[in-house]
Amino acid sequence: MAAYIALLRGINVGGKNIIKMAELKRIFEALGLCEVQTYIQSGNVLFKSNEGEEALRKKIEHEIGVVFGISSPVILRTAAELETIILNCPFSDREISEAEASSEAESLYVSLMTHAPSQEKMDCLNAYKSADEEYRIIGREVYLFFRNSIRNSKLANNLQKLDVSATVRNWKTLNKLVGLAKAMNTSH
Repeated sequence: MAAYIALLRGINVGGKNIIKMAELKRIFEALGLCEVQTYIQSGNVLFKSNEGEEALRKKIEHEIGVVFGISSPVILRTAAELETIILNCPFSDREISEAEASSEAESLYVSLMTHAPSQEKMDCLNAYKSADEEYRIIGREVYLFFRNSIRNSKLANNLQKLDVSATVRNWKTLNKLVGLAKAMNTSH
């Protein structure tokens, strides 16, 4: 059985699309998924399944729509894929620590997409790149690096121009999810 991480978009943000994590966990268990656990309120769910990504994604999105009346894109990654995302970080530890030392906010985020965007769409993002806001696209991930903050970021505010369902998580959350997924894989 593969360990998966489901990342829901737009859950419990700004008082909208409120879903209690205990209810979300019950939905995943009702779908027959194993060892379900949630992490923080932003819609991160770890579980195990033998099913493939596309079938799982459709099933989970459908069930969330039926039970909660919310249309929330679900991005899935296996534990191994999430670990690869961490290992493939195109920004150096030095760049990240320098940026975080001079800012009150986190500097590194990853936008996880259902599939890779077209080259044409990727090129659209270049208009929003600056000395303070950089990005690198590797496969289905957009690594976002902010020397100041993601708040009021033109780059972050224009990610939808990639025209792909996606959700953004900060680096600390992704690292925590990798740790939880590793623990899940070694517990059995």
